[in-house]
Amino acid sequence: MSTYVLVHGAWHSGRCWERVVPLLASAGHQAAAPSLTGHGDKAHLLGPEVGLDTHAGDIVELITANDLTDVILVGHSYAGLVISSAANRIPERIAHLVYLDAMVPEDGESAVDVQPVTQALIDRAAQSGTGWRIPPMPELPPPMGLFGVTDPADVAWLRAMLSDQPALCLQQPVRLDNPATHAIPRTHIHCVAGVPEGITRRPVPATQPNGSPARVWELPTGHDCMITMPAELTELLLKLG
Repeated sequence: MSTYVLVHGAWHSGRCWERVVPLLASAGHQAAAPSLTGHGDKAHLLGPEVGLDTHAGDIVELITANDLTDVILVGHSYAGLVISSAANRIPERIAHLVYLDAMVPEDGESAVDVQPVTQALIDRAAQSGTGWRIPPMPELPPPMGLFGVTDPADVAWLRAMLSDQPALCLQQPVRLDNPATHAIPRTHIHCVAGVPEGITRRPVPATQPNGSPARVWELPTGHDCMITMPAELTELLLKLG
């Protein structure tokens, strides 16, 4: 039995994994999909002080409080930063890092460094009434849709779980200064359909930080593949268990 911890991206909640968790469980594995501070069942904790460090701490606390080991840690989108920061704190508990259509940072980088277009979101938040709240991205015409989701029922379900994102999440830098973190194997899963204009993906280096060849898989769907292709995503994740 493997243990998967699935970490949602910006604006989302742990509910976005509801189609994947049962599939992992039916294959005999343990899966947790928490909501990060300010989202889902923790939406009441949203505030300007919530940042990347807060979210990394959420994942570290979940793993340590439940004494989880050999964790396959999956981060979607913004959560590529979250799983990197969490792994840097507890590398001995992480068996694999999965960057799911995710930001992949180097030490000291923020979301703006990895995906410069996010600076525009921070600027808009600074000019708003609160100065720190970033509302979810708007729905776009197909094939982009709402985070790549175009089915009307799925769009309505997804929209109901979205909440504002604090700007600090995109501003705080990732720390990858623990040498043990670099030994953790990595897998990258890219969603290759309906990529919005302005979104650029860094090429994955041919060699992982641990010296092994890079592993990159693709799914022919939009960004929120856990909603649009849960079975296909689960099939890939099970290869790591």
